[in-house]
Amino acid sequence: MTIQTAIEQLRTLLGERLSTADSVRDLHGRDESWHPDVLPDAVAFPETTQEVSEIVKICAAQGCPIVAWGIGSSLEGHALATQGGLSLDMTRMDRVLEVHVEDMDAVVQPGLTREALNEHLRATGLFFSVDPGANATLGGMAATRASGTNAVRYGTMRDNVLALEAVMADGRIVRAGSRARKSSTGYDLKGLLVGSEGTLGIITELTVKLWGTPEGISAATCAFADPEGAVAAVIQTIQMGVPMARIEYVDAWSIAAVNAWAKMSLPETPHLFVEFHGTPEGVKEQAEIFGEIAAEHGGGDFKWTTNAEERAKLWHARHNFFYAGRAQRPGWKGISTDVCVPISRLAEAVTEARRDMESSGVAGGIIGHVGDGNFHAGLFFRPEHPGELETVKAVAGRMAETALRLGGTVSGEHGIGVGKKRFMDAEHGEAVSVMAQIKRALDPQGILNPGKMLDLN
Repeated sequence: MTIQTAIEQLRTLLGERLSTADSVRDLHGRDESWHPDVLPDAVAFPETTQEVSEIVKICAAQGCPIVAWGIGSSLEGHALATQGGLSLDMTRMDRVLEVHVEDMDAVVQPGLTREALNEHLRATGLFFSVDPGANATLGGMAATRASGTNAVRYGTMRDNVLALEAVMADGRIVRAGSRARKSSTGYDLKGLLVGSEGTLGIITELTVKLWGTPEGISAATCAFADPEGAVAAVIQTIQMGVPMARIEYVDAWSIAAVNAWAKMSLPETPHLFVEFHGTPEGVKEQAEIFGEIAAEHGGGDFKWTTNAEERAKLWHARHNFFYAGRAQRPGWKGISTDVCVPISRLAEAVTEARRDMESSGVAGGIIGHVGDGNFHAGLFFRPEHPGELETVKAVAGRMAETALRLGGTVSGEHGIGVGKKRFMDAEHGEAVSVMAQIKRALDPQGILNPGKMLDLN
């Protein structure tokens, strides 16, 4: 039982769609995270579920690790082959299989990206809502339980996956869930696989929920003097039932970076970026109500627009705040980390994180999906100064510890991967041993994305 034997057998099965070329392995050996590059021993490019099943059977027989790969946009090292073995590139399985307009759902392959799906849906009046920023594959988004700026209204991948097909660690092909909007039958295997980071099964098909494209969309920016005012405005807006589609916090450091990168001229103070969906009259009313609430909490310079180009520019800048920050410091690298807390503790968590960054001498910005208490920090360092990386990692670790102390979680979006395993016991306690039992039951050899999420040694 060896990895090399598995590779030889996979070459017989896949021919040229099995590569051991250094250039191909290198592309699959790094992601968007700060973790060191780790090259897999080989890369496979399956085209059907049945091929995935055959690949897994060969790897299981030879004890060869398998790590599913989308586009490599993960931020905690999820898709790195840290124990060698096979990188399973799913990008050739990228078809839209069915669209059911009346039922507002679509059946897709896992290698399809979210932007490609929405382009396919353009003429239907429907759209897929989950937007993590990166143009990620839907399989990767399901595996990491992605969310993003729209989650406050439309939910995360957990809420938008109706059913899935997956290949288990022994090669069995299973289906979980259905196109029905609810069910009271059996264990929630779909819910177990969504967010399992490829450690329990390899997703080969998804049925996803679609939404009607709103007739009216407006977006706005509003400046605040401090984080407390911005968060107070968010809490009141949600309590009043204003149907926010997006409500994002962007701190002063990030506004300065975005201004320089995107040629914008926003006041360099904390901001809320917001968006409203509905009828043209409805979004106008929602924007006016929000403006009144914001003013009560010190919000000023409130600007809103229904212009599609202006909205696109605003959200493009927001999604790329991390790259905007790096652009201000050529040659620097960064860590992107996230935590999530109850909304009532959000201002405290953000203020404490900013204070820690400044006292530690760490350059960086904080943004957040404040409608659900989730915020991100981009922490930057010079790679030629090893001590700076350690300082940045320590700041990120203290952010996680603060989130737990405030009743939250160490990650609302990015997941665990290899980067946050050390916090699993602190967050989940004895439940970690139950998770380990599930992992051992479904993957007794530990070949599916080994070393991620849980330490089983």
